[in-house]
Amino acid sequence: MADAAAAEPEAEGEAKPKKPIGLIIGVIVGIVVLIAGTVVGTLLLAKQTGFFAPPPNPEAMLEGEAGDGHGEKAADGHGDKKADGHGAPADAHGGDKKGDGKDADGPPKLNKKSPDSPRFEYTYFQLEREFLVNLTGSKKVMSVQIALMTRYDERVIENVKKHEFALRSAVMDTMRQTTEADLAKPDFRRDLAKKVADVMNTILEKYEDFGGVEEINFTNFIVQ
Repeated sequence: MADAAAAEPEAEGEAKPKKPIGLIIGVIVGIVVLIAGTVVGTLLLAKQTGFFAPPPNPEAMLEGEAGDGHGEKAADGHGDKKADGHGAPADAHGGDKKGDGKDADGPPKLNKKSPDSPRFEYTYFQLEREFLVNLTGSKKVMSVQIALMTRYDERVIENVKKHEFALRSAVMDTMRQTTEADLAKPDFRRDLAKKVADVMNTILEKYEDFGGVEEINFTNFIVQ
């Protein structure tokens, strides 16, 4: 009886179910493996599709388009035209424009030989007082009356009036250099007119930054 009573508790103890520790560990490992597989698969898919690639550079794209498309056109077509055709005149005219007073990096500057305005019709202006000088190395005197011509606006005439004394002095100094031998030259009067125009423009450029006197006409010319 004692053995039977002792055997019953042991049988009851064996009949109690064990805790599913192994099952829980297996489930956790399975979940970890599933999560890891999902992450790895996602990373591989993103790499193949270029999801993590850096965004394209807009400037590089523009440069690439210019080099592949319009760039070649400019180099092969219009580029050569600029270099061989219009390119050389651009350099030549560019130099002339700088010489005329225009600056590519700033506002256009005043041309020293003409006012910054379009040309108008011919305008004549006669200086009232005559010019009387002695010839070089001679007792003869030369008396002339001068009328200037310009195709610019009234500023040229106003500047001539404004600086008349300086102009008269410079013109008379030029006329005094005439000799009797010069009077016999066929183109003497034309050459003298050009010298007078040049010296007047030099004075006007000095004080007003532009000349504008294009021709000199002698309305009276006496040598005696």
